[in-house]
Amino acid sequence: MNIKSLFQMGEEPQLPKAALTAISLTGLGIILLVWYLISKFEVIPTAILPNPVDVILSYGGLVTNNHLFANTWFSVKLNLMCYVYALLFSIPAGFFISMFPINNIVIGRYINSVRYLPIPALSGIFIAVFGLTFTMKTSFLTFGLIIYIIPAICSKVNELQNPANDEEYVYLQSIKTLGATKWQKFKEVYFPYVVGSVTGDIITLTGISWSYLVIAELLFRDSQISGIGSLISIMSRQSHMAEVYALLFLIVIIGVLQDIIFKFIDKKIFPWKY
Repeated sequence: MNIKSLFQMGEEPQLPKAALTAISLTGLGIILLVWYLISKFEVIPTAILPNPVDVILSYGGLVTNNHLFANTWFSVKLNLMCYVYALLFSIPAGFFISMFPINNIVIGRYINSVRYLPIPALSGIFIAVFGLTFTMKTSFLTFGLIIYIIPAICSKVNELQNPANDEEYVYLQSIKTLGATKWQKFKEVYFPYVVGSVTGDIITLTGISWSYLVIAELLFRDSQISGIGSLISIMSRQSHMAEVYALLFLIVIIGVLQDIIFKFIDKKIFPWKY
């Protein structure tokens, strides 16, 4: 065990995994203690930063009075559903745009600029088109994912096709030498390389997807089961700040779990990456 490695810039910690976990949990304990002291002595008013104990205890009321489990499942289901919709559209669209020179020239050169669209500001357009409906929520969130996934796919295809990029272009050179058909090139090189490479970008969209999901759910509540975002809106209007923090932490926990599950699936589908 080398404790000094923890204080060396750029060095890998020379400690067992159990020791690193213990240090990490100690850090979490320090954060909670500082939070507790700040709220106890009202350095920040409890109306803004509630006591962490009150935040934890508020989950009971959220479960019994606000259908927490049902609302959580609503949000998780909506998030995953929009991921599926976005991938079903983005993967073929990204390949179509970037694999053919004419499409790349006409559309591909401008596709990256779509990422700079301020998605929250577009909510009014989606409401105008779809009204205050569930379809508006799904369309808004799906679009928010699409504008990140398509440019990522186009970028990976362009990297693969770039002769100056020897590390990736060698795959296309090799399969051309073997006399592969267009379908074989797509099946054996384009699809596995591009989709396998872009999954990392898709996984990092977890945080963005939950941000857009909450925005969509904040726009309106059509029933008692309308998602975590709707619950946050209600609790904020009623000044139940402990419940608001509890819901925000719940989103963080779900996001971390979703990230872990996505990475596990990625390792199973594309083991060669690891």
